Amino acid sequence: MNLFDPPSAAETAAIDAAITTRHSMRAFLPTPVPREVIADLLRVASRAPSGTNTQPWQVHVLTGAARQRLSDRILTLYDDPEALAEHQQEYAYYPKEWTSPYLDRRRKVGWDLYSLLGIGKGDKARMHEQHGRNYRFFDAPVGLIFSIDRIMQQGSWLDYGMFLENVMIAARARGLHTCPQAAFTSFHRVIAEELAFRPDQMLVCGMALGYADPEAPENQLVTERAPVSEFARFHED
Repeated sequence: MNLFDPPSAAETAAIDAAITTRHSMRAFLPTPVPREVIADLLRVASRAPSGTNTQPWQVHVLTGAARQRLSDRILTLYDDPEALAEHQQEYAYYPKEWTSPYLDRRRKVGWDLYSLLGIGKGDKARMHEQHGRNYRFFDAPVGLIFSIDRIMQQGSWLDYGMFLENVMIAARARGLHTCPQAAFTSFHRVIAEELAFRPDQMLVCGMALGYADPEAPENQLVTERAPVSEFARFHED
């Protein structure tokens, strides 16, 4: 497609499909993802815009023993209440005080997921186990860890979000699925040590990447979206 030509109807449909079929998958097949496919989708994702072309993203691709080693280290801490208490997020991802409609949406997606998995409201052991699957990248063959230089400010984090979305859409275009994961932020010190971060590097989040398991009940979860009329105002006069 020429840079200045509008996309064809087929190209528009393909782009829309990649966006609308992107869902957070929480169970993956063991099917390997070739390194060249990962590199190619990251190349495409790097076309994300960034202020003055700063390109603040840094990606750590974990497969095989490297992925397993990080998962094992984190899960050892996660399953130890005393050790877990010593690990906190380095930045606040969620608000300190929840209000409607955000609290309502958060509760709904949580209980919708647990319902699909047959986890009752008081079953803390299974809730703990399910949350712990984050740290195995939901058994995806590829784990992505994203970092940023500490000198970068809020605008660069906005740019980073666009890059992350590009990664997920480029993955869908190749028949892959993802799950972006803020859960890793509590273990930023472990990750920084395991991946040899420089002192001026900061963890942003993790992401599972692979082929989704179509038989897994949790992968049937499709979250709702508010209609355009609820979040957009058209100023015409």
